[in-house]
Amino acid sequence: MNKNISIILSLLMITIFSSFCYAAEKNTAIPTEPTTKLPIDPPQVRLETSLGNMIIELNPSAAPKTVENFLSYVNDGFYNDTIFHRVIKGFMIQGGGFTKDMQQKPTKAEITNEADNGLKNLKGTIAMARTNAPHSASSQFFINTVDNAFLDFKAKSGRGWGYCVFAKVVDGMEVVDAIEKQATGVKNSFRDVPVTPIIIKKAVLINNTKTAAAPEVKKAEAKPEKN
Repeated sequence: MNKNISIILSLLMITIFSSFCYAAEKNTAIPTEPTTKLPIDPPQVRLETSLGNMIIELNPSAAPKTVENFLSYVNDGFYNDTIFHRVIKGFMIQGGGFTKDMQQKPTKAEITNEADNGLKNLKGTIAMARTNAPHSASSQFFINTVDNAFLDFKAKSGRGWGYCVFAKVVDGMEVVDAIEKQATGVKNSFRDVPVTPIIIKKAVLINNTKTAAAPEVKKAEAKPEKN
């Protein structure tokens, strides 16, 4: 009799313990690693010019292909010893394609126009220069010295494409202003060329990021059209 009671009590305890373990397993949450990654600082590039330095901040979220392309030129040293070859007061300053003797450098392949990214051609922003073909930008860029709304994206057709903004000046806007004030003339059949060459001595990435290479190709001069 006592033996039977002991067996019954043992079975009851096992049942209660099993039920408790099941409830604990069902209700206890297992901690997991957070899946959201911390944001990475936007890449910044220092342009060291013959009239002083400026720092530009790139926007890879809005213009990923354009930023990747620009940084590939920076990391290759392509912009070193090029010039701001086109300067128009009250409009923009353009560089990134010519040496100081006005020889155009061979570039990588043309890139897709990302001007439909919502960024505007406001004073201090940087956009890609191109020919009349919407998707013809390669290495040349320009810095808006005033708000140039007529350069903004309007439609995916003809001149409606506009010019892709991919960066902005965050330090050294006074250098941009000084460049804009330089006397210009005609050189090698090119207009609006500064009489005294304004040299980009070096373009340096000042925070870390990854870039991609692209095949090399030579192309015609790119330029934004003044309204």
